[in-house]
Amino acid sequence: MDHALEINNLVKKYGDKVAVDGISFSINRGEFFGFLGPNGAGKTTTINSITGIGKFDSGGIKVFGLDVVKDYREARKKIGLSPQEFNIDIFAPPRRVLDFVGGYFGMPKELRKKRSEEVIRDLGLEKFVDTPFRALSGGYKRRVMLARAMIHDPELLILDEPTSGVDVELRHELWRILTDLNKKGKTIFLTTHYLEEAQRLCGRIGIIFNGKLVALESKEELIKDGKSIEDHYLHYAELQKNGVSKT
Repeated sequence: MDHALEINNLVKKYGDKVAVDGISFSINRGEFFGFLGPNGAGKTTTINSITGIGKFDSGGIKVFGLDVVKDYREARKKIGLSPQEFNIDIFAPPRRVLDFVGGYFGMPKELRKKRSEEVIRDLGLEKFVDTPFRALSGGYKRRVMLARAMIHDPELLILDEPTSGVDVELRHELWRILTDLNKKGKTIFLTTHYLEEAQRLCGRIGIIFNGKLVALESKEELIKDGKSIEDHYLHYAELQKNGVSKT
């Protein structure tokens, strides 16, 4: 199987707290994968380990066969990250943000310009290319974050709560954009608190609680008994509350 992402027995600790506790899973090339869990479950820590933002204690991670530690530079080029937080120059307009990030990834000026125009068009940002980030609505800020993740045309998009704080209309528009990207071949790793979003978009879903992967199933398997993703999520949440790690 052609894997976009392979995580093997990943462990990350903060002092005595185990944030990620030996999780293992893989994502296939072209897959739309959902990663669900409550705040503090280990989702963002896992993402930080994949992207090199944070170091992990043990285990291994490969992106398209590249070790994220030994082959960091090449592996990082394969990834486009849209984080939950707006870690961006709030005074910079989208055009400048995209040009800067394209330069960071070593893209020549003309290629940066061409690619920026494509991304701006695809995400419907034409009217706001010269508007300071801080003046944009929440929905368009999310689009800029996604555009920044896409500028170097990565093979794997990692999206941490990409529709957080977005109104219903723009959320559905972002769903359309993400679905189109996936149909065009982008592998997407999505974390979300909107369980309907995971059920609508993702083909396979992993659920993490207290740093442990408690479920990893296709959407069809999870909902074949007539239950929703939310039903299963709440079931696992109740098990965790009662001190049971898995079914």
